[in-house]
Amino acid sequence: MTARVRNPLLAALALSIPLVACAREPSPAPAAPAAVAATAATAAPAAPLVTGLPDFTRLVEQVTPGVVNIEARIGARTAARGMPDDEEIPEIFRRFFGPGFGMPSPNAAPGRSVGSGFLIGDGYILTNHHVVDGAESITVRLSDRREFQAKLVGSDEGYDVALLKLEGKEAAGLPALRLGDSSSLRPGQWVVAIGSPLGLEQSVTAGIVSALGRSGGRGQQYVPFIQTDVAINRGNSGGPLLNTSGEVVGINSQILSNSGGYMGVSFAIPIDLAMNAAEQIKKTGKVSRGMLGVVVQEIDSARAKALGLSSSAGALVNSVEPGSAAEKGGVEIGDVITAVNGQPVNSSADLPPIIGMLPPGSKARLEIVRDGRKRELNVTLGELTSDAQRPGLRDGSGSSSGAAVSPAARIGLRVADLDAATRRQLGLGNNEGVRITGVLSPEAREAGLSPGMVILRVGRTPVGSVAALERELKSASAGDAVMLLVRTPAGATSFVALTVQED
Repeated sequence: MTARVRNPLLAALALSIPLVACAREPSPAPAAPAAVAATAATAAPAAPLVTGLPDFTRLVEQVTPGVVNIEARIGARTAARGMPDDEEIPEIFRRFFGPGFGMPSPNAAPGRSVGSGFLIGDGYILTNHHVVDGAESITVRLSDRREFQAKLVGSDEGYDVALLKLEGKEAAGLPALRLGDSSSLRPGQWVVAIGSPLGLEQSVTAGIVSALGRSGGRGQQYVPFIQTDVAINRGNSGGPLLNTSGEVVGINSQILSNSGGYMGVSFAIPIDLAMNAAEQIKKTGKVSRGMLGVVVQEIDSARAKALGLSSSAGALVNSVEPGSAAEKGGVEIGDVITAVNGQPVNSSADLPPIIGMLPPGSKARLEIVRDGRKRELNVTLGELTSDAQRPGLRDGSGSSSGAAVSPAARIGLRVADLDAATRRQLGLGNNEGVRITGVLSPEAREAGLSPGMVILRVGRTPVGSVAALERELKSASAGDAVMLLVRTPAGATSFVALTVQED
């Protein structure tokens, strides 16, 4: 074979070897990139490994367009005020203001308050009073980043509710959130909050209703707060609290915190109360509340025993304002109010919100217990003014001298008569009150009694001298509970129950 013939033959064999190998050991050809993408797109999604958990995605998608971010420019005078003084904030509550209100923040700016709010229709927005308090201008930012200037229609510090109105033709067609029924809430129900915590707009958190009807303390005793464990922080203020149907059931307002940050307990204003305030602001520019004209306190087991009650439910009346609806309706010191218009009053904290929701001039039917007997009284409510919102009770202190008497000693007290000058100084009438000069027993100290306080009544009977006090106490036997109406030097009154000891 010549070289000319051999070389082409070897080349042909070399080319044929791979083809034969492929035929003998077939393997799938690599798929083209387009084919891989098509296969991945049509593959079935993996089954979830965890099931049964709540999914709020649809709710958030529908509700988010109605939730807004609010930035209020605060005047120099208000900005300089900063956070309220400790005396102005209930002990367990801390309002969560936006950056610039007393807590360092990377987003902080002088004279700026940042919070949340939500649309309720026709360009109206609900938020908290403390978010816009003192604002010179208010900017509202929607979820689609559009911005509007808002006008403050009015606000109410007692309910911590403010009503804003967006300016411009576009505002009328903005989406509004559906309003729910806060009275139908029950502990354990799921709720969702949407807002701008720490300046992070449109943040979503979820939790459950922890409790209902929580008292807000001084200044907000007319709000029966909804307690939740929804994560709430500064900037969530004024945002909506929603049920699983996407309906607003509350306005996020306060947190319970030792640090100023979220600690698992947050509070919302019921939407029923907030809308009542909003409607009044629309019509009159302010909120009016009914006023009964009493000061009430809790009933513990000792007081219940002294009053002959089967339980500690109700609100014990320890003061009746002269000329008030309560006085005109026949309410007396020592009465226990158990219901208003058929709505139960389980504790003293229940009474202010119930009365406050009723309009001035309206009729109210009170169910009371007096001397162990149930009665009904009809009253016509007056109008609450800001001056009528009393501060919390405070203990006073002082000193005086006087001889101890045996009946008073049996309830752990030393007492003395009051002279005319001291009565005038304390604002007491003639022959009114007996001064406490010493506290002898642990029970009396634990009840909050201290020298300088004045005993006004034993049970329902007024006392104006040591002799009168002694007469009332003589009939009590060892082990009996005696109810005293006492007054502090600051003028606050409250009932105290003490147990009569052996001679």
